[in-house]
Amino acid sequence: MAMSKILIRWLVLVPLCIVLAIIALANRQMVTVHLDPTAAQPPLLPSLQVPLFMVIYGVLIAGIFLGGVATWLTQGRQRRQKRHWKGKAQRLETQQQEMREHQRREITEQQGLLESRQSP
Repeated sequence: MAMSKILIRWLVLVPLCIVLAIIALANRQMVTVHLDPTAAQPPLLPSLQVPLFMVIYGVLIAGIFLGGVATWLTQGRQRRQKRHWKGKAQRLETQQQEMREHQRREITEQQGLLESRQSP
Protein backbone atom coordinates (compact mmCIF):
# COMPACT_ATOMS: atom_id res chain seq x y z
CA MET A 1 0.00 0.00 0.00
CA ALA A 2 2.73 2.46 0.95
CA MET A 3 4.74 1.58 -2.13
CA SER A 4 1.79 2.35 -4.41
CA LYS A 5 1.34 5.75 -2.73
CA ILE A 6 5.00 6.54 -3.29
CA LEU A 7 4.78 5.43 -6.92
CA ILE A 8 1.65 7.49 -7.58
CA ARG A 9 3.22 10.49 -5.85
CA TRP A 10 6.26 10.26 -8.10
CA LEU A 11 4.12 9.73 -11.20
CA VAL A 12 2.31 12.98 -10.41
CA LEU A 13 5.09 15.12 -8.94
CA VAL A 14 7.80 14.50 -11.54
CA PRO A 15 5.66 15.51 -14.55
CA LEU A 16 4.25 18.45 -12.58
CA CYS A 17 7.76 19.71 -11.77
CA ILE A 18 8.79 19.30 -15.40
CA VAL A 19 5.75 21.31 -16.58
CA LEU A 20 6.45 24.06 -14.02
CA ALA A 21 10.10 24.24 -15.12
CA ILE A 22 9.07 24.51 -18.78
CA ILE A 23 6.61 27.31 -17.92
CA ALA A 24 9.34 29.13 -16.00
CA LEU A 25 11.80 28.82 -18.89
CA ALA A 26 9.24 29.97 -21.45
CA ASN A 27 8.18 33.02 -19.38
CA ARG A 28 11.45 34.54 -18.20
CA GLN A 29 10.76 38.01 -19.59
CA MET A 30 10.48 40.78 -17.03
CA VAL A 31 7.11 42.42 -16.44
CA THR A 32 6.15 45.40 -14.33
CA VAL A 33 3.73 44.71 -11.51
CA HIS A 34 2.03 47.86 -10.24
CA LEU A 35 1.05 47.52 -6.58
CA ASP A 36 -0.78 50.87 -6.45
CA PRO A 37 -4.38 50.34 -7.61
CA THR A 38 -5.16 54.09 -7.65
CA ALA A 39 -2.45 55.04 -10.16
CA ALA A 40 -1.83 58.19 -8.13
CA GLN A 41 1.06 60.50 -8.93
CA PRO A 42 3.41 59.94 -7.22
CA PRO A 43 2.52 56.25 -6.66
CA LEU A 44 1.65 55.30 -3.10
CA LEU A 45 3.23 51.87 -3.51
CA PRO A 46 6.21 50.94 -5.64
CA SER A 47 6.14 49.00 -8.90
CA LEU A 48 8.11 45.78 -9.17
CA GLN A 49 10.02 44.27 -12.07
CA VAL A 50 9.65 40.49 -11.83
CA PRO A 51 9.81 37.59 -14.26
CA LEU A 52 6.42 36.61 -15.69
CA PHE A 53 6.64 33.07 -14.33
CA MET A 54 6.87 34.51 -10.79
CA VAL A 55 3.59 36.34 -11.37
CA ILE A 56 2.00 33.14 -12.73
CA TYR A 57 3.26 31.06 -9.79
CA GLY A 58 2.21 33.72 -7.29
CA VAL A 59 -1.33 33.84 -8.66
CA LEU A 60 -1.44 30.01 -8.71
CA ILE A 61 -0.33 29.75 -5.08
CA ALA A 62 -2.76 32.50 -4.01
CA GLY A 63 -5.61 30.70 -5.79
CA ILE A 64 -4.79 27.39 -4.13
CA PHE A 65 -4.60 29.08 -0.73
CA LEU A 66 -7.88 30.99 -1.18
CA GLY A 67 -9.61 27.85 -2.46
CA GLY A 68 -8.43 25.93 0.60
CA VAL A 69 -9.66 28.66 2.94
CA ALA A 70 -13.03 28.82 1.16
CA THR A 71 -13.41 25.03 1.39
CA TRP A 72 -12.45 25.04 5.07
CA LEU A 73 -15.00 27.78 5.81
CA THR A 74 -17.83 26.05 3.94
CA GLN A 75 -17.14 22.78 5.76
CA GLY A 76 -17.52 24.45 9.15
CA ARG A 77 -21.12 23.30 9.50
CA GLN A 78 -20.16 19.67 8.85
CA ARG A 79 -17.32 19.84 11.38
CA ARG A 80 -19.69 21.31 13.98
CA GLN A 81 -22.27 18.58 13.32
CA LYS A 82 -19.59 15.92 13.52
CA ARG A 83 -18.47 17.21 16.93
CA HIS A 84 -22.10 17.30 18.11
CA TRP A 85 -22.88 13.74 17.02
CA LYS A 86 -19.56 12.42 18.27
CA GLY A 87 -20.25 13.90 21.71
CA LYS A 88 -23.78 12.53 21.68
CA ALA A 89 -22.52 9.07 20.72
CA GLN A 90 -19.98 9.16 23.56
CA ARG A 91 -22.68 10.18 26.04
CA LEU A 92 -24.97 7.39 24.83
CA GLU A 93 -22.15 4.83 25.04
CA THR A 94 -21.41 5.93 28.60
CA GLN A 95 -25.10 5.73 29.47
CA GLN A 96 -25.34 2.28 27.89
CA GLN A 97 -22.32 1.07 29.86
CA GLU A 98 -23.83 2.42 33.09
CA MET A 99 -27.13 0.70 32.35
CA ARG A 100 -25.36 -2.60 31.66
CA GLU A 101 -23.46 -2.36 34.93
CA HIS A 102 -26.69 -1.52 36.77
CA GLN A 103 -28.42 -4.48 35.12
CA ARG A 104 -25.57 -6.83 36.09
CA ARG A 105 -25.77 -5.65 39.69
CA GLU A 106 -29.53 -6.21 39.77
CA ILE A 107 -29.16 -9.70 38.30
CA THR A 108 -26.46 -10.52 40.84
CA GLU A 109 -28.67 -9.23 43.66
CA GLN A 110 -31.66 -11.22 42.39
CA GLN A 111 -29.56 -14.36 42.10
CA GLY A 112 -28.34 -13.80 45.64
CA LEU A 113 -31.92 -13.41 46.86
CA LEU A 114 -33.00 -16.56 45.07
CA GLU A 115 -30.09 -18.51 46.51
CA SER A 116 -30.78 -17.22 50.00
CA ARG A 117 -34.45 -18.23 49.73
CA GLN A 118 -33.60 -21.67 48.40
CA SER A 119 -31.06 -22.53 51.06
CA PRO A 120 -32.63 -23.32 54.48
